[in-house]
Formats: sequence, structure tokens, C-alpha cells
Amino acid sequence: SGQPTSAQLYSNQASPHQLNYIVIRPTHFGLVWPCSESLLPVSPVSSYLEELPRCPPVQCLPPARWQPSPAPELAQESNPSDNARASTIFLNKSQTDVREKRKSNYLSNHHTSPGLLSKKYSSCSTIFLDDSTVSLPNLKSTVKCVTLAIYYHIKNRDSNRSLDIFDEKIHPLTREKVPEDYYSVDPEHKLIYRFVRTLFSSAQLTAECAIVTLVYLERLLTYAEMDICPCNWKRIVLGAILLASKVWDDQAVWNVDYCQILKDITVEDMNEMERHFLELLQFNINVPASVYAKYYFDLRSLADDNNLNFPLEPLDNQRATKLEVRRDSSRAGMKTLLLGKRRV
Repeated sequence: SGQPTSAQLYSNQASPHQLNYIVIRPTHFGLVWPCSESLLPVSPVSSYLEELPRCPPVQCLPPARWQPSPAPELAQESNPSDNARASTIFLNKSQTDVREKRKSNYLSNHHTSPGLLSKKYSSCSTIFLDDSTVSLPNLKSTVKCVTLAIYYHIKNRDSNRSLDIFDEKIHPLTREKVPEDYYSVDPEHKLIYRFVRTLFSSAQLTAECAIVTLVYLERLLTYAEMDICPCNWKRIVLGAILLASKVWDDQAVWNVDYCQILKDITVEDMNEMERHFLELLQFNINVPASVYAKYYFDLRSLADDNNLNFPLEPLDNQRATKLEVRRDSSRAGMKTLLLGKRRV
């Protein structure tokens, strides 16, 4: 006499003394349900009633007492600059404007002919590709996308939380007087682009450095719990570029070199800002390859949403060979994307 099987119970072939092994357990919802080892017979159970008192007592759990297991801590996992699965902040902040643009375009183009296509599409006979890859992005297009991401950060910021080290009224970058409405006027995308483009062209920085700059910028905003706003965006961007160039490039630009680009800033100010930037990042300058790739493709999505298309050219034998050479030469470089192993 052992424990009855499910087949015996369903066929009503279980002997009365075998029912001593039937254990009824409560579920989390307060319902009586048999345990996984056995099932109650569906057929009449009047012949087994004399055996039921010997079963273990049923203790139902009231529904009000049941609580789901607590969710794990997601603070680190939700930070896009550390976790590749987390969505980038700039892409989320841009969605409101993107939806408004799509709605406006739909209303303006409704009941009208589409006209000429503004974007090139591949066909069976022609393939259009740009010269930007994840390992060797296009410099001009990448800088435009990064500055557009900064623009959406400023425009759709949650508040105006800032620190004195990044405040331009306390630490001005030029000797020109800061306007009184500087705190309330959001900079245009063109202004941000000109500022960043000047630094990149003068210091001869690469497109990869621009992507790492955006990673450090979002990491700073997350770690320090602050916002990038009209009063601090230049110094935050400058600090992120300064740090990214030192981490990314083996022959980095010195702080004194930036003082030649921005004539009115001192080396002492640059050193102090860099030190504060590192402390706010908790000296976490590591950028995993997966995070870098996520930011690259999210920047391309941002460009597509805002009609900042990368330059497309038809693919021919010469360009195909060039792409293969670039792919082979970049494989070794991709292994060095774990930037934390480099010294600042």
C-alpha cells in the first residue's frame, strides 16, 4: 500500500487506506487545492468519508495575508550608462517632441500628395549605405546627434538642480558678462553644436569620444542627481569631453590645451572641474562595449526620428572593399572598449 497515483485517483481505484496520504494544501489565494503529489478523485467520495478525518488538517491562508515577494533592487540595473539593457535617458526625453512632430507632420500631409521622397531607400538593384559604423562612426553626424541629445536633456529636464562648480555665473568660461536671463533661456541646438564642434575640431577628437562624452554626461546626472540646464550645460559638456578624451585617446589633450581653445579659462579651474567630475562619477570611468554600442544605435534612432539622416551613398565594389578593411582593422580596437582599464 503506497501513495495512490493520479491514474488510480481519476479511475476511482485507490483503496481507502491510501487516502491517508492525500494532503490538501492552501494556495496563496485562500483556495483549497490538492498537492502536486496526488489529486482528489472526481468520482463520488462518500465511501471515503470515514478516512478523511485522518487527513492532515487544512489551514487556508487568507488572501489578505499573501504578499508578493519584494522586487530586487534595480538602482544599478536602471542606470543606462552602466547597464546595456536600460534605456538611454536622452532617447526617453526626446519621445515627447518626436510624437508631437509626427502628429504635426501627419496633419499637415493629410489629404496631400507625398511629393518627392526626402530619404533614399535601397532596392533590388541598388543598396544605399553610410560610412558610419559602431567602431568608426561618422564624426560630423555623431557630433550632431550627441548635441541633439544634450538639447533634449536641457529642454525636457525635470528641474534645475545644479552644483556651484558647473555654474557659469560662478565659474565663467569667458570674460563676457553673463546675461540676466541666462538661467531661463534654453540654448538652441545650433548653439550647442557650435560649442561642441569647436572643441572637437580644435582638439582633433574622434567620433567615439563624442559617444563616450554622452555616456559620462548621463552618468554624472544619474550619480549626482542633478540636471543639465542653461546655467551649467557648457561646463558639464566641457568636463565630459575633457574626461572622455583622456580616457579614450592614448595621446590625450592636456588641460592647458583646452585653455588655448577657451581663452579666458584657467588651468586651475579646469583641474578643479575635472577633479569634481571624477568624484561625482565615483571614479567610475568604465564604459563596457555593450553600453557603447547601445548609445551608438540609440543616437542613430534619435537621428532618424529628427530627420538627421547620415549621408547615404550607393554601395559599389570600392566601398565594399573599404568597409571590409575598416571592419578588419576595427576588431582589435573593439577589444579596448573596456575603458576602465585605461588610466586617466
